Amino acid sequence: MSVQTWTYLLVGITFALYIGIAIWSRVASTREFYVAGGGVHPVMNGMATAADWMSAASFISMAGIISFAGYDGSVYLMGWTGGYVLLALLLAPYLRKFGKFTVPDFVGDRYYSDIARLVAVICAIFVSFTYVAGQMRGVGIVFSRFLEVDITTGVIIGMAIVFFYAVLGGMKGITYTQVAQYCVLIFAFMVPAIFISMLMTGQVIPQIGFGSQLADGSGMYLLDKLDGLSTELGFAPYTDGSKSTIDVFCITLALMVGTAGLPHVIVRFFTVPKVRDARRSAGWALLFIALLYTTAPAVASFARVNMIQTINGPDMQGTEYATAPTWIANWEKTGLIKWEDKNNDGRMFYAKDDRNEMTIDRDIMVLANPEIARLPAWVIALVAAGGLAAALSTAAGLLLVISAAISHDLLKKVVMPDITEKQELMYARIAAALAIVVAGLLGIYPPGFVAEVVAFAFGLAAASFFPAIVLGIFDKRTNMQGAVTGMLVGLVFTVGYIVWFKGVFMAPMAENIPANWLFGISPEGIGVVGMLLNFAVTIVISRMTPPPPQHVQDLVDEIRVPRGAGEASAH
Repeated sequence: MSVQTWTYLLVGITFALYIGIAIWSRVASTREFYVAGGGVHPVMNGMATAADWMSAASFISMAGIISFAGYDGSVYLMGWTGGYVLLALLLAPYLRKFGKFTVPDFVGDRYYSDIARLVAVICAIFVSFTYVAGQMRGVGIVFSRFLEVDITTGVIIGMAIVFFYAVLGGMKGITYTQVAQYCVLIFAFMVPAIFISMLMTGQVIPQIGFGSQLADGSGMYLLDKLDGLSTELGFAPYTDGSKSTIDVFCITLALMVGTAGLPHVIVRFFTVPKVRDARRSAGWALLFIALLYTTAPAVASFARVNMIQTINGPDMQGTEYATAPTWIANWEKTGLIKWEDKNNDGRMFYAKDDRNEMTIDRDIMVLANPEIARLPAWVIALVAAGGLAAALSTAAGLLLVISAAISHDLLKKVVMPDITEKQELMYARIAAALAIVVAGLLGIYPPGFVAEVVAFAFGLAAASFFPAIVLGIFDKRTNMQGAVTGMLVGLVFTVGYIVWFKGVFMAPMAENIPANWLFGISPEGIGVVGMLLNFAVTIVISRMTPPPPQHVQDLVDEIRVPRGAGEASAH
């Protein structure tokens, strides 16, 4: 069968599975819609959390950015993985003990203010929409190549699928759908990685193949080969970094604390029965995540070597375009690969300097990797199904956060406190539907490539939520005035910096020139400065204004007691 036939078959089977789970797990209460009834097993929740967290950025774009950036791309690997350790040890058990539905719920009650709750709602919606843009773009890329539709049509199809199981099943439907999606995405990522590792290095385990000699009889190690190819083509050595130390530190830290502050990840720990289960869930999730994350550098390196040798030929003199492999023509149709014959010799050539004739979108590397390596059609289609699973799982979690922020934290808690549970559930579904439409528009008109957009979301979470949550748990003296001001300062500063250097109002002097960055920190890492500003403003203002009420201070003491659980509550 052809790749397209296999794709229709495998994607159709997985979509039918997701929809079937949504019908089976449809909800009738807000507690099931928001936190899946609070009865999810830690292992299942770990798998769902891993799928929720391993988005299109992890599956599609992370290996792509490592493939293009080499050593510099490792900041994404370190930051996103390290963030999960931080989340498991510092936040998850305490937030689960608090027992609310959402992060704005925690902020609103801890800082005894509807204003604080409203600011948290704005932050949650802002961060979630920034993040979901990358997911819907990933969906569009997969559909555009493998189902041969344009990216806009692909995004619309993805919107329809997410609408069905997110609106119908809420967190309960999303949780069990994400368990299935994790199984699909990890299988889809590992199978081609194992195949290619065996072909290139003779090693079954990709992580070992990453540090092994090539199987071509040259006796050369994979990374040495990459360094040689990179320097020959005008790139920096693959294993050397070009970013400054402070920028690497800030991007890694922003991704770490952003992970711990992302609302769609935190809410997953409200779905387990006990506080102990929240910590166990984080541990299981880290194990499931590690399977993909330790494989990604190997996939990136395999893809880079194969791509260069395919385009430039074994003699590095270029490949005749007329006889080029079919994967190049297939991806050209999507607009994500472009060839310009600068010297009119009919040959393709890929390099960094003036010799370059190829424009290649880094987001295609994982998806194109099986085609480049000439693996069977069913493996190529499997990767497409995995990419969709990764993007849709995270998109669903984010859309539920947006839905809960609007229906529960804004309408129920602030605007219309007297609405019934049935009405709240209706508003939650309406909010989810509207959020899907906005997410689709962001996917069609994205503000950057997938990993970059997601990095911005992590920076925004670091600058807004993280200080409020940490101080809310560990500092009884932090009050409403300090927390609200700190969140606003952190968010406004970080958004302003990103918009200045990356957005529509980009100044000519600011365009990707590190010399103009504050302290040499890129927009991807500026969330750390926003976080520090948030911490400083919150602490100073809290000390200059009256302390929180005694019942709030008692609540903080109760949260930190590492025993007892209780059930998630809407009260």
